[in-house]
Amino acid sequence: MNTKILTISAALAAVLVSAGCAVQAGPPGASVAVGVGVGDYYDGYYDGAYGPFYDGYWGDDGYFYYADNNHAWHRDDARHFRRDAANGYNHVHGTGVHREH
Repeated sequence: MNTKILTISAALAAVLVSAGCAVQAGPPGASVAVGVGVGDYYDGYYDGAYGPFYDGYWGDDGYFYYADNNHAWHRDDARHFRRDAANGYNHVHGTGVHREH
């Protein structure tokens, strides 16, 4: 009986661990992935035009929203953030906490 419980517990743990690592792809053609169940972190690329990167997320409108050093949110109207790597852009990693304005 103990072996059966141990086997079931191990299988359940494996399912829970793999569910926490699931990845949901972005829009077609995008190379950024969103980790589901792990805080919804966002990866992207930034050219540094607004100064240091603190946090950000992709909004429902397709624009990137970034936080300044005072935690105020701004929409990247000038498109200094992108979803794919390019010359002159550095990788950024935001918490991805979705806040639609």
